[in-house]
Amino acid sequence: MFDYRYHALSLAAVLFALALGVLIGVAIGDTNLVSSAKNGIVHNLNAEVGEARSQAEHLQDRLTREEAFATTLYPLAVHELLNGRSIGLVFLGEPSDKINSLARAAVTQGGGNLATVVAVRLPLNLTGIAHDAAGTHYAALNSSPQLIERFGELVGRQLVSGGARVEAELLSRVRSSLLSAFDGQLTRLEGLVVARTVSSRLTPEAAEADTRFEDGLLAGVAAVGVPSVGVELTAAEPSQVPWFKARKISSVDDLDAPAGQAALLYALAGNAGAFGVKSTADSLLPTVRSPSSGP
Repeated sequence: MFDYRYHALSLAAVLFALALGVLIGVAIGDTNLVSSAKNGIVHNLNAEVGEARSQAEHLQDRLTREEAFATTLYPLAVHELLNGRSIGLVFLGEPSDKINSLARAAVTQGGGNLATVVAVRLPLNLTGIAHDAAGTHYAALNSSPQLIERFGELVGRQLVSGGARVEAELLSRVRSSLLSAFDGQLTRLEGLVVARTVSSRLTPEAAEADTRFEDGLLAGVAAVGVPSVGVELTAAEPSQVPWFKARKISSVDDLDAPAGQAALLYALAGNAGAFGVKSTADSLLPTVRSPSSGP
Protein backbone atom coordinates (compact mmCIF):
# COMPACT_ATOMS: atom_id res chain seq x y z
CA MET A 1 0.00 0.00 0.00
CA PHE A 2 1.33 3.45 -0.97
CA ASP A 3 2.45 5.36 2.11
CA TYR A 4 1.90 9.10 1.75
CA ARG A 5 3.92 9.77 4.85
CA TYR A 6 6.91 8.04 3.29
CA HIS A 7 6.43 10.06 0.12
CA ALA A 8 6.25 13.32 2.09
CA LEU A 9 9.40 12.47 4.03
CA SER A 10 11.24 11.56 0.84
CA LEU A 11 10.20 14.85 -0.79
CA ALA A 12 11.26 16.80 2.27
CA ALA A 13 14.64 15.04 2.23
CA VAL A 14 15.15 15.91 -1.44
CA LEU A 15 14.25 19.57 -0.85
CA PHE A 16 16.54 19.72 2.18
CA ALA A 17 19.42 18.25 0.18
CA LEU A 18 18.79 20.71 -2.63
CA ALA A 19 18.76 23.66 -0.21
CA LEU A 20 21.92 22.41 1.46
CA GLY A 21 23.62 22.10 -1.89
CA VAL A 22 22.67 25.65 -2.81
CA LEU A 23 24.03 26.95 0.49
CA ILE A 24 27.27 25.00 0.10
CA GLY A 25 27.65 26.27 -3.44
CA VAL A 26 27.12 29.86 -2.37
CA ALA A 27 29.56 29.42 0.48
CA ILE A 28 32.17 27.99 -1.86
CA GLY A 29 31.77 30.85 -4.33
CA ASP A 30 31.30 33.56 -1.69
CA THR A 31 35.02 34.30 -1.24
CA ASN A 32 35.52 35.06 -4.90
CA LEU A 33 32.32 37.12 -5.02
CA VAL A 34 33.28 39.27 -2.00
CA SER A 35 36.83 39.67 -3.24
CA SER A 36 35.60 40.82 -6.64
CA ALA A 37 33.15 43.31 -5.12
CA LYS A 38 35.84 44.61 -2.75
CA ASN A 39 38.30 45.16 -5.58
CA GLY A 40 35.65 47.03 -7.55
CA ILE A 41 34.79 49.30 -4.64
CA VAL A 42 38.46 50.03 -3.88
CA HIS A 43 39.11 50.85 -7.53
CA ASN A 44 36.15 53.25 -7.68
CA LEU A 45 37.15 54.92 -4.40
CA ASN A 46 40.74 55.37 -5.55
CA ALA A 47 39.51 56.94 -8.76
CA GLU A 48 37.18 59.30 -6.89
CA VAL A 49 39.90 60.26 -4.37
CA GLY A 50 42.33 60.94 -7.19
CA GLU A 51 39.79 63.13 -8.99
CA ALA A 52 38.94 65.02 -5.79
CA ARG A 53 42.64 65.57 -5.04
CA SER A 54 43.20 66.89 -8.55
CA GLN A 55 40.25 69.29 -8.20
CA ALA A 56 41.50 70.46 -4.77
CA GLU A 57 44.97 71.18 -6.19
CA HIS A 58 43.42 73.08 -9.09
CA LEU A 59 41.26 75.15 -6.72
CA GLN A 60 44.22 75.81 -4.41
CA ASP A 61 46.32 77.02 -7.34
CA ARG A 62 43.46 79.29 -8.45
CA LEU A 63 43.00 80.63 -4.90
CA THR A 64 46.73 81.32 -4.59
CA ARG A 65 46.71 83.26 -7.87
CA GLU A 66 43.63 85.27 -6.84
CA GLU A 67 45.13 86.06 -3.42
CA ALA A 68 48.33 87.23 -5.11
CA PHE A 69 46.25 89.40 -7.45
CA ALA A 70 44.27 90.88 -4.55
CA THR A 71 47.45 91.56 -2.56
CA THR A 72 48.96 93.35 -5.55
CA LEU A 73 45.80 95.29 -6.32
CA TYR A 74 45.05 96.36 -2.72
CA PRO A 75 47.66 99.14 -2.45
CA LEU A 76 46.50 100.57 -5.78
CA ALA A 77 42.84 100.49 -4.74
CA VAL A 78 43.39 102.39 -1.48
CA HIS A 79 46.34 104.61 -2.41
CA GLU A 80 45.91 108.08 -0.87
CA LEU A 81 42.26 107.34 -0.15
CA LEU A 82 42.52 109.21 3.16
CA ASN A 83 44.79 111.87 1.69
CA GLY A 84 46.63 112.82 4.88
CA ARG A 85 43.62 112.69 7.23
CA SER A 86 44.09 112.16 10.95
CA ILE A 87 42.10 109.16 12.21
CA GLY A 88 41.32 108.03 15.75
CA LEU A 89 40.67 104.59 17.23
CA VAL A 90 38.53 104.14 20.34
CA PHE A 91 38.08 100.85 22.17
CA LEU A 92 34.86 100.65 24.13
CA GLY A 93 36.01 98.06 26.63
CA GLU A 94 39.12 95.89 26.38
CA PRO A 95 41.72 97.08 23.84
CA SER A 96 43.00 94.68 21.17
CA ASP A 97 46.59 94.76 19.94
CA LYS A 98 45.51 92.97 16.75
CA ILE A 99 42.77 95.46 15.89
CA ASN A 100 45.13 98.32 16.76
CA SER A 101 47.80 96.90 14.45
CA LEU A 102 45.39 96.16 11.58
CA ALA A 103 43.68 99.56 11.79
CA ARG A 104 47.02 101.37 11.92
CA ALA A 105 48.35 99.44 8.92
CA ALA A 106 45.17 100.10 6.91
CA VAL A 107 45.08 103.82 7.72
CA THR A 108 48.78 104.17 6.85
CA GLN A 109 48.26 102.26 3.58
CA GLY A 110 45.44 104.65 2.71
CA GLY A 111 47.65 107.69 3.20
CA GLY A 112 46.26 108.65 6.61
CA ASN A 113 47.62 108.89 10.12
CA LEU A 114 46.32 107.05 13.18
CA ALA A 115 46.80 110.00 15.51
CA THR A 116 44.84 108.96 18.61
CA VAL A 117 44.16 105.59 20.23
CA VAL A 118 42.18 105.37 23.47
CA ALA A 119 40.47 102.60 25.42
CA VAL A 120 37.49 103.48 27.61
CA ARG A 121 37.40 101.52 30.84
CA LEU A 122 34.11 99.58 30.87
CA PRO A 123 32.13 99.08 32.98
CA LEU A 124 32.45 102.75 33.84
CA ASN A 125 34.09 103.61 37.13
CA LEU A 126 31.41 106.17 37.98
CA THR A 127 32.64 106.66 41.52
CA GLY A 128 36.19 107.34 40.36
CA ILE A 129 35.10 109.67 37.56
CA ALA A 130 32.79 111.60 39.90
CA HIS A 131 35.60 111.92 42.45
CA ASP A 132 38.04 113.20 39.82
CA ALA A 133 35.40 115.64 38.52
CA ALA A 134 34.85 117.22 41.97
CA GLY A 135 33.87 120.85 41.71
CA THR A 136 31.97 120.34 38.42
CA HIS A 137 28.40 119.17 37.88
CA TYR A 138 29.86 115.82 36.69
CA ALA A 139 30.60 115.11 40.35
CA ALA A 140 26.97 113.93 40.47
CA LEU A 141 27.57 111.33 37.74
CA ASN A 142 26.65 108.48 40.08
CA SER A 143 23.11 109.74 40.62
CA SER A 144 22.07 110.95 37.17
CA PRO A 145 21.73 108.64 34.11
CA GLN A 146 21.11 111.69 31.90
CA LEU A 147 24.36 113.23 33.13
CA ILE A 148 26.23 110.08 32.06
CA GLU A 149 24.99 110.52 28.49
CA ARG A 150 25.96 114.21 28.46
CA PHE A 151 29.38 113.28 29.81
CA GLY A 152 29.75 110.72 27.01
CA GLU A 153 28.85 113.41 24.45
CA LEU A 154 31.50 115.71 25.89
CA VAL A 155 34.08 112.93 25.62
CA GLY A 156 33.06 112.24 22.00
CA ARG A 157 33.36 115.89 21.03
CA GLN A 158 36.70 116.23 22.79
CA LEU A 159 38.04 113.05 21.23
CA VAL A 160 37.55 114.19 17.63
CA SER A 161 37.95 117.95 17.92
CA GLY A 162 40.50 118.55 20.65
CA GLY A 163 37.76 120.48 22.47
CA ALA A 164 37.78 123.75 24.33
CA ARG A 165 40.36 124.38 27.04
CA VAL A 166 37.85 123.82 29.89
CA GLU A 167 36.74 120.49 28.39
CA ALA A 168 40.35 119.44 27.88
CA GLU A 169 41.09 120.26 31.50
CA LEU A 170 38.14 118.14 32.68
CA LEU A 171 39.17 115.18 30.55
CA SER A 172 42.69 115.50 31.81
CA ARG A 173 41.36 115.26 35.37
CA VAL A 174 39.24 112.14 34.77
CA ARG A 175 41.63 110.44 32.35
CA SER A 176 42.97 107.83 34.78
CA SER A 177 39.51 106.74 35.92
CA LEU A 178 37.92 106.89 32.44
CA LEU A 179 40.62 105.44 30.18
CA SER A 180 42.59 102.23 30.49
CA ALA A 181 44.91 103.16 27.61
CA PHE A 182 45.89 106.30 25.69
CA ASP A 183 48.33 106.65 22.81
CA GLY A 184 49.02 109.67 20.63
CA GLN A 185 47.53 113.08 21.25
CA LEU A 186 44.17 114.82 21.32
CA THR A 187 43.93 116.57 17.99
CA ARG A 188 41.31 117.29 15.39
CA LEU A 189 40.27 114.01 13.76
CA GLU A 190 38.57 113.42 10.41
CA GLY A 191 37.45 109.86 11.10
CA LEU A 192 36.97 107.53 14.06
CA VAL A 193 37.33 103.75 14.18
CA VAL A 194 35.27 102.13 16.95
CA ALA A 195 35.85 98.65 18.41
CA ARG A 196 33.55 97.34 21.13
CA THR A 197 33.62 94.44 23.57
CA VAL A 198 30.90 93.61 26.07
CA SER A 199 31.20 91.79 29.38
CA SER A 200 28.51 89.20 30.08
CA ARG A 201 28.80 89.77 33.84
CA LEU A 202 27.45 93.32 34.04
CA THR A 203 24.67 94.27 36.40
CA PRO A 204 21.64 95.90 34.73
CA GLU A 205 22.64 99.23 36.25
CA ALA A 206 26.20 99.01 34.94
CA ALA A 207 24.99 97.94 31.49
CA GLU A 208 22.61 100.90 31.32
CA ALA A 209 25.32 103.35 32.40
CA ASP A 210 27.73 102.00 29.77
CA THR A 211 25.09 102.19 27.03
CA ARG A 212 24.21 105.77 27.92
CA PHE A 213 27.87 106.77 27.85
CA GLU A 214 28.51 105.00 24.53
CA ASP A 215 25.41 106.54 22.93
CA GLY A 216 26.50 109.95 24.16
CA LEU A 217 30.04 109.48 22.85
CA LEU A 218 28.86 108.55 19.34
CA ALA A 219 26.35 111.42 19.38
CA GLY A 220 29.15 113.83 20.26
CA VAL A 221 31.32 112.51 17.41
CA ALA A 222 28.41 112.81 14.95
CA ALA A 223 27.64 116.35 16.15
CA VAL A 224 31.12 117.43 15.10
CA GLY A 225 30.51 115.87 11.67
CA VAL A 226 33.17 113.15 11.88
CA PRO A 227 32.34 109.71 10.35
CA SER A 228 32.52 106.70 12.70
CA VAL A 229 33.14 103.13 11.53
CA GLY A 230 32.66 100.13 13.81
CA VAL A 231 35.08 97.24 13.28
CA GLU A 232 35.58 93.67 14.44
CA LEU A 233 37.51 90.56 13.45
CA THR A 234 35.95 87.77 11.37
CA ALA A 235 35.77 85.38 14.34
CA ALA A 236 34.36 87.97 16.78
CA GLU A 237 31.56 86.52 18.88
CA PRO A 238 29.07 87.91 19.56
CA SER A 239 29.17 90.26 16.60
CA GLN A 240 28.75 93.95 17.36
CA VAL A 241 27.47 94.81 13.86
CA PRO A 242 23.80 94.92 14.99
CA TRP A 243 24.83 97.36 17.74
CA PHE A 244 26.67 99.54 15.21
CA LYS A 245 23.69 99.43 12.85
CA ALA A 246 21.33 100.50 15.64
CA ARG A 247 23.54 103.58 16.16
CA LYS A 248 23.52 104.26 12.39
CA ILE A 249 27.26 104.03 11.90
CA SER A 250 29.07 102.06 9.20
CA SER A 251 30.71 98.78 10.08
CA VAL A 252 33.33 96.29 8.88
CA ASP A 253 33.11 92.73 10.22
CA ASP A 254 36.32 91.30 8.69
CA LEU A 255 39.10 93.74 9.55
CA ASP A 256 41.57 90.84 9.52
CA ALA A 257 41.10 90.41 5.74
CA PRO A 258 42.44 92.69 2.97
CA ALA A 259 38.88 93.32 1.79
CA GLY A 260 37.91 94.39 5.31
CA GLN A 261 40.82 96.81 5.54
CA ALA A 262 39.89 98.28 2.15
CA ALA A 263 36.26 98.58 3.26
CA LEU A 264 37.36 100.44 6.40
CA LEU A 265 39.22 103.01 4.32
CA TYR A 266 36.33 103.53 1.93
CA ALA A 267 33.93 103.86 4.88
CA LEU A 268 36.20 106.45 6.51
CA ALA A 269 36.26 108.25 3.17
CA GLY A 270 32.48 108.55 3.24
CA ASN A 271 31.04 105.32 1.77
CA ALA A 272 28.42 104.34 4.34
CA GLY A 273 27.16 100.78 4.91
CA ALA A 274 27.75 97.45 6.64
CA PHE A 275 30.62 95.66 4.91
CA GLY A 276 32.12 92.20 5.33
CA VAL A 277 31.38 88.50 5.09
CA LYS A 278 28.76 87.92 7.80
CA SER A 279 25.01 87.67 7.27
CA THR A 280 24.61 91.19 8.70
CA ALA A 281 26.74 92.73 5.94
CA ASP A 282 25.19 94.60 3.03
CA SER A 283 28.13 93.75 0.77
CA LEU A 284 31.79 92.78 0.89
CA LEU A 285 32.89 96.22 -0.31
CA PRO A 286 31.14 99.49 -1.05
CA THR A 287 30.12 100.24 -4.59
CA VAL A 288 32.60 102.85 -5.71
CA ARG A 289 31.44 104.89 -8.67
CA SER A 290 34.04 106.37 -10.94
CA PRO A 291 33.71 110.10 -11.55
CA SER A 292 31.80 111.14 -14.63
CA SER A 293 33.95 112.18 -17.56
CA GLY A 294 31.19 114.08 -19.29
CA PRO A 295 30.20 117.72 -18.79
